[in-house]
This record gives sequence, structure tokens and C-alpha cells, in this order.
Amino acid sequence: MKLLLRIKYDGSSYCGFQYQPDDPTVQGVLTEKVSEAFGFDCTITGCSRTDSGVHALGYVAAVEPQDISRRDENWCSIPVEKVHRAVNMRLPCDIAVTGAALVPDSFHPRYDTVAKEYRYVISDGVCPDPFMRDRAYRIRRRLSDAQIALMNDLAGHLVGKHDFSAFMASGSGVTDTVRTLYILEAKRADDSTVCITAKGDGFLYNMVRILTGTLLDAAYGKIKPEEGALILESRDRKKAGPTAPACGLYLAKVEFAKEIDFKAI
Repeated sequence: MKLLLRIKYDGSSYCGFQYQPDDPTVQGVLTEKVSEAFGFDCTITGCSRTDSGVHALGYVAAVEPQDISRRDENWCSIPVEKVHRAVNMRLPCDIAVTGAALVPDSFHPRYDTVAKEYRYVISDGVCPDPFMRDRAYRIRRRLSDAQIALMNDLAGHLVGKHDFSAFMASGSGVTDTVRTLYILEAKRADDSTVCITAKGDGFLYNMVRILTGTLLDAAYGKIKPEEGALILESRDRKKAGPTAPACGLYLAKVEFAKEIDFKAI
């Protein structure tokens, strides 16, 4: 069996999720603290990479003993509904386990994912909110209802199954750039916040941040909503908008073919 963890984290102080030998990462901290909780070395496998400064509300990671000889059905000595207590007491305050579940050895948190939902938070209030520093993209001009409508008009041209090469940052080794975008929409959350939701079967390197920058270009009149199809067809990164900062991005939810019953009491 594997132990599956649902995790929240503020990524401001980390160089992304994936372990790096010389930089602080979420995976590095989790591996250390989960191993301490169980009393032996554990391996952490994440559902996705997140870049430096990116946050998570519903990240999912699998835990198993590093020593193969320990990998039997009884290795998890902590009651699953109390795993969060044993781990959270050791974690720093910017990472928290919010639930745990046991899954078969064959389960993989990345390859068994059927959809991911990201949230991008834009702070556009008259006055900056110090509590949103490093947790939202601060823009100085408030987005009007008409501008948000333009963003959603463009989004409508991008939803569906497409080659999203134009929305992928350089440096990725991915060769299959076709993805299905189920949802892309911008909504005003309150007087000082606009949230963009992007849900799809997968995302390319920096794809959500580039989508956000492109929607903002539509809001500011730099591109027309109907140009969305042309950007997709071009497969040219230069045709899309800028890459929005990492601070506003959250991995909100990960979905699997079968719903996971995470427990925490």
C-alpha cells in the first residue's frame, strides 16, 4: 500500500515542489518530516511540479518506505486519519497536510490524474493588501466588468482540445503539446480580487501563467478576443501574452478517476 497525502502550502519561500540539492523545496521538507514521523526514510512522489513561488491548496503526494523490504500492507504504523497530526507537528507553518488515505501500490499521483484545476489570483484593489503580498499578482488598474468580459470572450476561444505550443515557455522537453482545457474563466471574487480558474487534463510548462498574461492583454485591448484561435494555430510563443508572475498561481485541486477518501480527525 501507499499513503496518499493531501497538502496545502505557501510556496513563497520554496524553489518549487521538486527536490533540489542546494535549494529549499516542498518535496525536500516533506521527505524529511514524513520520515521523522514514521521513524525511517520515506520516498515522496508528487502529482505535479510547481515552480518557485507557486502555491497549492490541494496538492497530492504519495508516500512509501524507501527500503523496499518495508513495503508491505502494514508499514503505515500511524492510523491514517491521524497522519496529518504526526506530520504537521514537524512541518514549518507554510506547509500542512490536510488529509491522508491508503491506496494500492499501483497508484501513481501523477499518471493517475485525470484533471487538474489551477487558480490564478489578481489583486486590483484601490489600495494594496499587505496580506496578499507574494500570494497574488498586484496590478495597479482595477479591472472593469467590461474588461473581465473581454477576458472571458478570449477564454472561450481557448477552451477545448488544442495544441497549446503558443502557451508553453521555452525550456520544456515536452513533445506532445496537445491538451484539453475544460474550463477557463475569470470572475471577480470581491472588490479587490479577480480569480482566473483553469481546469484541464494537463498543463504545459508555465501554461496557466501565460494564459493569464494573454487574458490580461485582452482586457487591456492589446489583442482581440477572436485572435485566440489564431494564437493557437500559430504555435508561436511570441504571439501569446506575457507570463504572469508565479506569486498568483495556486494548484487548487487534483482529480482522479476514482474519488479519494482523505481522512483527518
